[in-house]
Amino acid sequence: MRILLTNDDGIYAPGLRALLPELRKLGHVTVIAPATEQSAVGHSVTLTTPLIVQQVSDDRGQAIGWAVEGRPADCVKLAIRELLPEPPDVLVSGLNAGSNAGINVLYSGTVAAAIEGAFFRITSIACSQEYMKLAPIDFARGAALARQVIEQILAHKPRAGELFNVNIPSPEKGPVKGIKVCPQNLAPYVETFDRRSDPRGRVYFWTTPDFACPDPNPDTDVTALADGYITVTPLQFNLTDHTRMEAVRAWRWQPPSQ
Repeated sequence: MRILLTNDDGIYAPGLRALLPELRKLGHVTVIAPATEQSAVGHSVTLTTPLIVQQVSDDRGQAIGWAVEGRPADCVKLAIRELLPEPPDVLVSGLNAGSNAGINVLYSGTVAAAIEGAFFRITSIACSQEYMKLAPIDFARGAALARQVIEQILAHKPRAGELFNVNIPSPEKGPVKGIKVCPQNLAPYVETFDRRSDPRGRVYFWTTPDFACPDPNPDTDVTALADGYITVTPLQFNLTDHTRMEAVRAWRWQPPSQ
């Protein structure tokens, strides 16, 4: 099995390096990931600067893939269109430092890379590791758990282009209670900003790391993750609201005047 491994934390991120040997238990892995951290860039792509690519090796000097000076979606595009001799069977994006649950999937570069893979009709899985303390993060444990979930997803032979979002709970919550398949929570997070002034008196803001979901609806990824479960959420990228299509078609549309 051919596996493409990417992320948004950068090709040198410990989460990716921990997931690499785990995925090698499943097949041949090629890494094509951003050269630098690209967290929360969403599905942006690079248009006005060149995408510089450099081959990267592991600690033993063995080539593992390419670092791309671009976004996660850029990495997947280049992988499929230019760098790989043939498309991968599976794309895995991760292991992200921090969960990607609820509406965070809309901001996440990790999930965006998986969505890009699904565009190309490749089974794509985004994997994220929740943490409650900045350091140290037990990526080895998270990677081993993620690989076991990936194995189970692939054992059910998903259709080409199917997309999954996986979150691993923080080790501080104790042993994993199990795996829950649950929908994405849709409530917006409450974010705060630290207001400051520079030496010239200009106001600027830092986004604080403290944010919370005020309405973590039961039986969603946010609540299941908080309860210590691994969450698996099937995703789609079709944003059409089909339930409103007929109602909007029935409006009395008048051609605009020329």
